[in-house]
Amino acid sequence: MATVMGKVALVTGGGTGIGEAAAIALAAAGAQVAITGRRKERLDAVVAAIEAAGGKALAIQSDVSKELDAFAAVEQTVSALGRIDIVINSAGVNEAGGIQSLDLDGWRKVIDINLWGTIYTCKAAIPQLKAAGGGDIINISSTAGRRAAGLFASYATSKHGVNGFTESIRQELGGDNIRVSVVEPGATETEIASSISDPKWSEMIQSHVSKDGAMQASDIAEAILFIVSLPRRANVSQILIRPTTDTAPM
Repeated sequence: MATVMGKVALVTGGGTGIGEAAAIALAAAGAQVAITGRRKERLDAVVAAIEAAGGKALAIQSDVSKELDAFAAVEQTVSALGRIDIVINSAGVNEAGGIQSLDLDGWRKVIDINLWGTIYTCKAAIPQLKAAGGGDIINISSTAGRRAAGLFASYATSKHGVNGFTESIRQELGGDNIRVSVVEPGATETEIASSISDPKWSEMIQSHVSKDGAMQASDIAEAILFIVSLPRRANVSQILIRPTTDTAPM
């Protein structure tokens, strides 16, 4: 097995949920970690936890939906930590409604963060991964990237886009020793419901992701560690992770 000891990881959405768990797991395995997000106090708390455990981390307040922010976060990471070897695109939001019931600002919010944020961060980081001699990009999608839901159409659209984008750049970057993977979690207990503006649907999603048998963010972090710890010749291009109790056909 390879190791992440001494590597540098950039994790978007690193202040909460899967991003937070991934940052903590990578740091515990020996990586230096830069985490980005919009809420500085949440980022600082994660950095404090990592440093208390003996790791090294950097908090970068950044909005991935803004191209300049995404590029600046990559620049700050390299300036402070010297390189980038691993990129985890975990920043994400959800919103309720379909094409008739959700206004276009709601659609833009979800697609700008979930899809464009992933694209911006990859575009900015790829030259740094090449300079490091290769590396890993892991994009966090969802089971919604395989099955659409009319009541959460913007989210499903964004995650289908993440899946397609990930496979496209996987084919493009393999020759540069850059492995690209997508992780598609099912119900995982995070704060994703807090981004939904309609209280009724926010409550419904929160109930869904915190139901008995739902996965924890740390479960997804373990899958991320597995991906980056494999020998360089092996690229796990796609992992679909679902609660054991999930019996849906897709």
